[in-house]
Amino acid sequence: MPEEQAFCVFVKIMYDYGLRDLYRNNFEDLHCKFFQLEKLMQEQLPDLHSHFSDLNLEAHMYASQWFLTLFTAKFPLCMVFHIIDLLLCEGMNIIFHVALALLKTSKEDLLQADFEGALKFFRVQLPKRYRAEENARRLMEQACNIKVPTKKLKKYEREYQTMRESQLQQEDPMDRYKRENRRLHEASMRLEQENDDLAHELVTSKIALRNDLDQAEDKADVLNKELLLTKQKLVETEEEKRKQEEETAQLKEVFRKQLEKAESEIKKTTAIIAEYKQICSQLSTRLEKQQAASKDELEVVKGKVMACKHCSEIFSKEGALKLPAVSTENKGIETDDEKDALKKQLREMELELAQTKLQLVEAKCKIQELEHQRGALMNEIQAAKNSWFSKTLNSIKTATGTQPPQQPQPPLAPKESST
Repeated sequence: MPEEQAFCVFVKIMYDYGLRDLYRNNFEDLHCKFFQLEKLMQEQLPDLHSHFSDLNLEAHMYASQWFLTLFTAKFPLCMVFHIIDLLLCEGMNIIFHVALALLKTSKEDLLQADFEGALKFFRVQLPKRYRAEENARRLMEQACNIKVPTKKLKKYEREYQTMRESQLQQEDPMDRYKRENRRLHEASMRLEQENDDLAHELVTSKIALRNDLDQAEDKADVLNKELLLTKQKLVETEEEKRKQEEETAQLKEVFRKQLEKAESEIKKTTAIIAEYKQICSQLSTRLEKQQAASKDELEVVKGKVMACKHCSEIFSKEGALKLPAVSTENKGIETDDEKDALKKQLREMELELAQTKLQLVEAKCKIQELEHQRGALMNEIQAAKNSWFSKTLNSIKTATGTQPPQQPQPPLAPKESST
């Protein structure tokens, strides 16, 4: 059982079960219990009561530890546990049951013992008899079967009170007053001692409280100074944050403009490339059409020449016709010139296309570089924000004393932009 619960049980037994009353008023309630026990013995064990009377063996000589310690002074724990359980269930009257059971089970031995032997039996032999749990269990069963009416205990208590009053009345008033005066003097001395102890404790407490108050005031002054410094740092940090936010906004604006410019250049380059592709496609189509038309014209001319007998004889004898050959050569020269011009134009367009592609690649590289710079700037800004926030929070916590300062987290490494 924890100490707190054990103490609560102890307080409960002392106050609610009346064990505390046995120690008060010069053990007056304890002597009443002894009187009740002797009356119960006279009623239930008359021969043993007569024997004790012959030996002048009074109840307080052997039963004081039974009532004051609840049998825990001499008897084994296996028996004490049963007694405590019955006490918590039935109350203090269970002690009379156990006491009568002990006297009944030891009656034969006690009737044969003298004064010294009886005291030794109660002190040594009786506790040894109940070391075995079986003996303790049988004793508890016998104790539970013994009847001790509450009305009789109340009657014996009234008889004791009447006897005490008669004794006090028969006593010499001077002796009674002296005893009362001595008791009051002892109570006064005790109260004065308690008053002195309380006064000393009060002075000590005041001094300790004054010291604690001074320390608290000093600590409050230190904390106020630290709070002012923290507020000043907070203002400076907020100003620095505002500047960093403005710089970040400017960098974002510059980056946005550069990005828009690069996108516009990419769009223009893409449009130029598409236009060049369209022109090349048109020129190729035109060249194919001209080649097909020239071939058709050549076939028509050849057919007309072969239809004429004179021309066909000339072709068969002399081979190719010279005059028409000149015309063909001129036409071929014109066609070659046109082809050369088209090839030259095509080479120029290819050159422009290569330059455009080169510019496109440069623009992509520039965009990637800008993306990389933007990532690095964002990481630096985030690291600055984290560092500022961590330093501010740690300084505030350090000032208020809620948490020891911590090292700021290192900034995150900038992510590599995908190329």
